[in-house]
Amino acid sequence: MPRKRKLLAQLSALQNSTSFPQIDAVEQLNATPGADASPKSSKYFMIEKKKSPQLQEDFFNQPCVSLAKSFLGQILVRKLPDGRELWGRIVETEAYLGGEDEASHSKGGKQTQRNAAMFMKPGTLYVYQIYGIYFCMNVSSQGAGAAVLLRSLEPLQGLDAMRELRRASRKAPSRLLKDWQLCNGPSKLCQAFGIDKAFDQRDLSEDAAIWMVPGQDLPGEQDVVTTTRIGIGNTGEWAQKPLRFYLRGNRFVSVVDKKMEREMAARGHSPGS
Repeated sequence: MPRKRKLLAQLSALQNSTSFPQIDAVEQLNATPGADASPKSSKYFMIEKKKSPQLQEDFFNQPCVSLAKSFLGQILVRKLPDGRELWGRIVETEAYLGGEDEASHSKGGKQTQRNAAMFMKPGTLYVYQIYGIYFCMNVSSQGAGAAVLLRSLEPLQGLDAMRELRRASRKAPSRLLKDWQLCNGPSKLCQAFGIDKAFDQRDLSEDAAIWMVPGQDLPGEQDVVTTTRIGIGNTGEWAQKPLRFYLRGNRFVSVVDKKMEREMAARGHSPGS
């Protein structure tokens, strides 16, 4: 218990730090009592064979919209350097279609150092920073420059560690986060899972620190809400394209489209029917 109290105090102190808090927090979680702060056997975690069934390259190798929908219900797994695993069910995604998509980082087909992962093989992570502080995580699909943004997760395992990482990344002291607040947004899920720029260009089908496993209760078409993307103003008609997908009735989704859900109900689309 003394070690736990000390760790929580260190994490709280990081809220006002000018360093990258998520990285520091993960390093603190590695620390061995009475030893230095170096990662605990991290090199072995990198080569350790995973026991969980893992989604392979052929799953990611599909068109962007199809992949965005297929992600719903699948499980994202993050293995921290201390060996703990964080599990979250994907409940919200957005598709970015590449060159023609005015809201995409690869619009016009332009490849840069920043967006290079969007042009790599399907299943490659594209992690970028917004506002100079927060990170967002995407997964490349079929099509040059096409990728899927992971918007929200339903936390399943490792919630205490997620809270530690979220608290370390927030600048001001705040109340304890509820379960539904941990990963209900693209930057929040990156904070909760300790995802930063170091994960850019990693391969989900091969990486030892982050991967996906098949979900056990995949949604049907009637369970998926198709609506417009969020925060992409000034992109003309592309701001109205129905390229966001989420699980209807799931309280871990970041933004609910009540109008679209009412229209689905009027058409007789009942969740789970």
